Amino acid sequence: MFRPISAEIDFVALEEAELVRWREHDVFARSMQQREGAAPWVFYEGPPTANGKPGLHHVWARIYKDFFCRYQTMQGHFVQRRAGWDTHGLPVEVEVEKRLGISGKKAIEEEVGIAEFTRLCRESVHTYVGEFEKLTERIGYWVDLESAYWTYHTSYVESVWWQLQQLFNKELLYEDLKVVPYCPRCGTALSSHELGQPGVYTDEFDESCYVQLEITDTHDLPGATHLAVWTTTPWTLLSNVGVAVNPEVTYAVVNGLVMAEALVEAVCGEGVKPDDTLSGS
Repeated sequence: MFRPISAEIDFVALEEAELVRWREHDVFARSMQQREGAAPWVFYEGPPTANGKPGLHHVWARIYKDFFCRYQTMQGHFVQRRAGWDTHGLPVEVEVEKRLGISGKKAIEEEVGIAEFTRLCRESVHTYVGEFEKLTERIGYWVDLESAYWTYHTSYVESVWWQLQQLFNKELLYEDLKVVPYCPRCGTALSSHELGQPGVYTDEFDESCYVQLEITDTHDLPGATHLAVWTTTPWTLLSNVGVAVNPEVTYAVVNGLVMAEALVEAVCGEGVKPDDTLSGS
């Protein structure tokens, strides 16, 4: 009834044999057909950008997604799993700029032209689709690659516009102000994902500013006349309305200045001793 099991197990061979069986018997499609008409469990595939080679982080993300989809299918739900390809964003544009040996919007407009640059971006996002498809099958991630959506297709763009229209009609959209990271080279705001790209964040030496803020009520603060404040953004000082202290930190008074006790020598110089100490609480 059971096949003999070798003491020397080749896990790679076992996986590859199972993938062949799935492919030959169209197991994924059949698992979907068996659940047609059942209560749906909605899954949206967060698509990768295929202008770069897939990495280990793609494996992690896809395995996690596969866990949920398979579990919900085993629970009796109908789980549609449509693949997609992300073709928008700075990673695509920056990759094309590197290939052309240019940098910035001015160079794009003057040396290449917007229409040609857009064409090259569309071409770039197809570069490693084959590699992603091979990876997807190899790790056993069940997703419909044949009917994958592309975010640059008109149908997809119009679907996003339609959704925004529905939100607007229901008065769920509003205009407000928000502080966001900005790239002066790219001339655009940056998303959290774009901030995580290699080389985006670097440690730099820059000027900072020390400010003495006068204490208007020195009751219970013997010898203290000013708070020592350090900032790398002095242009925000005009709008500051308060100073926060940490109740778990001990503060020191040096010549009337209040600062963290642990930073006395760093601020005032080696060998300087505090005149008094205060509790942050």
